[in-house]
Amino acid sequence: MRPDQLAEAIAHQAAEKKALEIVELDLRGVIDYTDYFVICSGTSDRQVKSICDGIRFGMKQEHGVAARRVEGLPQAHWVLMDYLDVIVHVFVPEVRTYYDLERLWGEVPLRALALPTSSPG
Repeated sequence: MRPDQLAEAIAHQAAEKKALEIVELDLRGVIDYTDYFVICSGTSDRQVKSICDGIRFGMKQEHGVAARRVEGLPQAHWVLMDYLDVIVHVFVPEVRTYYDLERLWGEVPLRALALPTSSPG
């Protein structure tokens, strides 16, 4: 799976769990340890955990891909999931605002991902 496809698949899994403000930062050529950041928010630590669980389960089940490392899950204010070519950051809103990764990496291309979620059925 190409890094751009991996980022898109991760963003889709986050959207399935109602993640907010999903963005992708294209870091290719800027840093050498990853190609993309996928950043999103949950409304609470409980939703952050749900988003992370959804990403982990969905990526494993649908794509056979597992995160190499996950940090921050016990507190769930900022969870980092390392998929090597893509690093996922899932925040509660106040922590996302405080660290403001989008501004910190302001020189890189940013794409807001408005992904459709499944309709009730």
